[in-house]
Amino acid sequence: MDGGRIVNLPGAIGGATMPVLASDAAILGIETSCDETAAAVVAGGQQVLSSVVSSQVDLHARYGGVVPEVAGRAHTERLVPVMSQALVESALEDSDIAAVAATAGPGLVGALLVGVSAAKALALVWDVPFVAVNHLEAHLHAAFLDEPSLELPVVVILVSGGHTMLVLMEDRLRYRVLGATLDDAAGEAFDKVARYMGLGYPGGPVIDRLSGQGDPDAIAFPRAMLHDGWNFSFAGLKTAVINHLRRHPDATTEDVAASFQEAVADVLVAKARRAAASHNARGLCLAGGVAANSRLREMTLDACTADGLAGYLPSRAMCTDNAAMVAAAAWWRLQADGPSPLTVGADPSLGLPET
Repeated sequence: MDGGRIVNLPGAIGGATMPVLASDAAILGIETSCDETAAAVVAGGQQVLSSVVSSQVDLHARYGGVVPEVAGRAHTERLVPVMSQALVESALEDSDIAAVAATAGPGLVGALLVGVSAAKALALVWDVPFVAVNHLEAHLHAAFLDEPSLELPVVVILVSGGHTMLVLMEDRLRYRVLGATLDDAAGEAFDKVARYMGLGYPGGPVIDRLSGQGDPDAIAFPRAMLHDGWNFSFAGLKTAVINHLRRHPDATTEDVAASFQEAVADVLVAKARRAAASHNARGLCLAGGVAANSRLREMTLDACTADGLAGYLPSRAMCTDNAAMVAAAAWWRLQADGPSPLTVGADPSLGLPET
């Protein structure tokens, strides 16, 4: 090993070479899948040397949601300064970087292309491998950055603005998707309900804050598919909230927010508990932007205590889109699969790899 970079050792078949990654190799990760421009340097797949995130919330708030064209332009303007800051904060030289990774999907295609193109360019200039990272897989590695000793297998509740999935994580790179949303993602439901209530964008943090002042039992909103398999559905809940507000325009905002939030968290945790029992998981883990929700975190820990499971909650900084999780996932992928070809492009519909 030299400076934490990759060396090539003879392979077992036909004299081929296989990359071997130093245990402390540093990877520069880049994240531009949606509306966060992020870069981070992570060593050994778990030691965060730097993590810089430039949020675009203010740019999109006036539109009530993310505008793809605006996001792409903002990434183009912000990525170089963000990467430069991440490298400076890591206290490493360019020559210490063993590989460059970027989120290749899923996400907004224009936004993804900014990060993928930058990562490929740096990999060529520095003569290091490029690693295309699945955004969903990156979220599954976020908790390890706070809990390196996390014991597998675990059931992961992966919830964000675009995805809601129940995943059995058997090993670092071995997953099974047990269930997913059939319509709206949980985060999408939060944003739509908040928009209808005039609470602004993004809706999740506002509803979370207001819920602390409301009664979660004030309104009996439906729990769709609560006892029906592993899949989710939140479109009906969103409609139920809207219909309730139309029938009761004087309803207390805080009570509506708390009751809605309780319904979402209740379904997510109930299904995760049953999945953990069915698959002999050692714990429950949260991942994705909605994993920052206070009530969901509380209910998850309560369930783990009641069921004798370990509870793994990534810090709120690791819940939202960030590049540290990208670099962490890349460290494991590079060891398992080797570098990604430079012909790999952005895939806005990329699914979680299952084995």
